[in-house]
This record gives sequence, C-alpha cells and structure tokens, in this order.
Amino acid sequence: MVQPPVAEHVASVNISGERVALGPLRRDLVPLYARWVNDFGTQRTLGADPLPRGLDTVTDHYDRFTARADYAQFTIYQRDPWQPVGITELQAIDRHHGTADFAIFIGEANLRGRGYGTEATRLLLDYAFNALGLRSVALRVYEYNLAGIRAYRRAGFRPSGRQRQ
Repeated sequence: MVQPPVAEHVASVNISGERVALGPLRRDLVPLYARWVNDFGTQRTLGADPLPRGLDTVTDHYDRFTARADYAQFTIYQRDPWQPVGITELQAIDRHHGTADFAIFIGEANLRGRGYGTEATRLLLDYAFNALGLRSVALRVYEYNLAGIRAYRRAGFRPSGRQRQ
C-alpha cells in the first residue's frame, strides 16, 4: 500500500474528521487509483461495466476531471495509520442552482464496512452545504448496493425517487 510520509499528506488535507481526512486527488497516487478502479467489486457498486482500465486510461481520466471547475474531488485518507483508502467527489456542481451530484468508493476492499465511507460522506456533505453553499446534493445508488444504501442513509441522504429497469 502507498504510504508517503505524514508531513507530505498534512499539506494536502483540506477537511479532517475523527477517523478520515479528505485531500485533493494526487498524480503520484494514480497507480493506486488504477488498482482501485480495476477491482470489479468497486466497478459493480459504481454501475460501471466490468472492464479493465489501463494506467494510461486512468491517468487520462485524472487529467480531464481534476481540471474541471464543476468537480470537487478528494482522496479519502484513513487517519490511523495514515493511508489513502478511497475517493469521494461532487460532480456537476451548479453554483447557480445550488446542486451537485455525489459519488464515493472505498478502494481498499479490506476497509469497507468500517464506517470510513459514512464519515467521508458526512464531511463532503458539510463541505457542499456550508463551504460551497449548495442546497441539494443528489446521488444514484443501485438497489443491490445494500452497504452503500445503509451508509448513505446514516450520512443523511433520503430517497427522493426511484428509477426502474
């Protein structure tokens, strides 16, 4: 697992919670992000087709989306021990209408189900509502993603609609 010195992370952390912290995505972590998005279990919860994604593809995605002004993307760090464990982001931020879409995944499979996603979700929602002044944050979750649904409800999301088939 990638574990750069703590001092390197401290400068790149924007939001801290009790057990997790959020900092900007980092180019030096792209190989780790690539490992995470190539986990078919992760792809399934994101609704992505189970396709392998090469390092060049993940790097291109990183370059395109970190440059967008309507995205706020964060690496999720487990604070003890200090290590990157996932990604969370606000997508399609619309400051005029006060809306955004939410996405998250815990890339380290052995750390799922421990509350890191719930805490990261709460931190990002606090950022969305209090720092950015948004009024509504939406997400799509697949019916089979029971762990995600539980985490989202614990973090304050409520169902507002349902797409069928």
